[in-house]
Amino acid sequence: MQFFLKHYPLRLSLLTLLFLLLFAGSATAQTHQDWSYNLGIYEVNVRQYTEEGTFTAFRTHLQRLEAMNVGILWFMPINPIGQQNRIGSLGSYYSVQDYYGINPEFGDMEDFKAVVNDAHSRGMYVIIDWVANHTSWDNVLTESHPEWYVKDNQGNFIPPPGTNWSDVIELDYSKQGLRDYMIDALKFWVDSAGVDGFRFDAVSFVPDDFWTEALSALKAHKPDIFLLAEGDDPKLTSLGFDMSFGWGLYGFESGVFHDIANGGGNSNSLNSYAEDETKKNYPNGEYRMYFTSNHDINSWEGTTYTLFGAAADVFAVLTATLNGMPLIYSGQEAGLDKQLQFFEKDEIEWKLDDNLQMYTTLLELKKRNKALWNGNPENYFRRFLSSNNTSIFAFRRSFEGDTILVLTNLSDQEKTFTLWGSSWTGNYKNVFTDEDVTLTEDSEFTLPAWGYLVYEGDGTQVGIEEGQTPSGFRLDQNYPNPFNPSTVISYQLAVNSMVQLKVFDTLGREVAALVDGFKSAGKHTIEFKGDNIPSGVYIYKLDTEHTSLTKSMTLIK
Repeated sequence: MQFFLKHYPLRLSLLTLLFLLLFAGSATAQTHQDWSYNLGIYEVNVRQYTEEGTFTAFRTHLQRLEAMNVGILWFMPINPIGQQNRIGSLGSYYSVQDYYGINPEFGDMEDFKAVVNDAHSRGMYVIIDWVANHTSWDNVLTESHPEWYVKDNQGNFIPPPGTNWSDVIELDYSKQGLRDYMIDALKFWVDSAGVDGFRFDAVSFVPDDFWTEALSALKAHKPDIFLLAEGDDPKLTSLGFDMSFGWGLYGFESGVFHDIANGGGNSNSLNSYAEDETKKNYPNGEYRMYFTSNHDINSWEGTTYTLFGAAADVFAVLTATLNGMPLIYSGQEAGLDKQLQFFEKDEIEWKLDDNLQMYTTLLELKKRNKALWNGNPENYFRRFLSSNNTSIFAFRRSFEGDTILVLTNLSDQEKTFTLWGSSWTGNYKNVFTDEDVTLTEDSEFTLPAWGYLVYEGDGTQVGIEEGQTPSGFRLDQNYPNPFNPSTVISYQLAVNSMVQLKVFDTLGREVAALVDGFKSAGKHTIEFKGDNIPSGVYIYKLDTEHTSLTKSMTLIK
């Protein structure tokens, strides 16, 4: 806009100026990223949150959640629950009787709007759960539009095929009337209650083309709306969803965290998952939601402590510091140590717990430190290799002068280790103790079983990034890779240097010393033969007096 006014001040009629102002406004229309970029999310189970189980009673917790630095409140479905074929005395939130109604057990529309308005006044945002695939057996649509349901050969309503969800029946999205109705109902909650977005249940059960239609309509209606998919598939981004579930990090009886806690995985497993997330599946800053619990996990699988034991805290730290948005489920900050019943009243016990300070610190760090901000591929994690790569997962994230360094011990034994390279060195503050530390290449770390350290850089980083200064030093990827039985490693020196080039296994044990001595400036190559070592991943490390560089390679026999 400034360009036009500067260069063509005399040619702008009032009509033209108005057009340009409108155009500029549409070109810079707000999106959810304008407000969600540095926030975490918190799932609200209204029924179990308080003795009353109401919106009004929950509202008394908003001050505490604000102090905890919660950014987004995700309410489980707030609609009336069906009576017909209800499971338990209270039924499932996800058996919706009326998409336009409020569950009377929780209060009324005015009570909910009061919560939304209060949350907004505290700088928080509100999304609600939406069940698009199915309804209760007695949903109002079964009377007004029975043709919008899937039926069997006898014309009877049916539960969603392939499920044991006996309290709900399947909708038929081949009917355009149903699609229009659903989109209008979603807009109703935006306009009438002021919600900032939706969490969509079981998105894979609903046709993709409906999501494209509905999400486009919602974003046209409210450009900064936030749309969360309960699904784990890269295609969801292209359909219009703004964030998806990281089920692969923690999934039903599977996932990386589950494997590590049960001895079937290690830090290399986590690194493989995280690299796939950032380099292959979501390379452009797409939002991912990471968690150690939610309503499904807690009620049907177990508490964080029964599932992960002593690893629960380090996994929580990772969900808040890896490249995603962390989710906290109702009561986790109070050390929730029981499975909440899904169809009955089962109140959360609110007590002081160390988790409160942990989550408060992590969410506050996310708000202020650009290295942790959502949706930015420039701050993706970089792992640092160590003298024990099987147990130690260490990484840094940086952006515009902000840095965090995270060290984790993903084993049930105390570990002492050193980090390779030098680009992680510098001055830091421990975010949990406020202790100032200076880390050098000689720094040795000891972490207890399932221990962690989270450091925040002070902007005076002294290490050298690989590929940056000093210019002219480079360690190339071996070729071929994977290899069998030999491969070629190339490296480049900016100046004459004393050089060590060694190969290590993932436990940090030296496998071979390829170079140990003086080398002239320029490019060098050397062959590495793996005849006498087993298949696996190996680390090769170049050390000079000027820099230290590492890469990995894979031998497959």
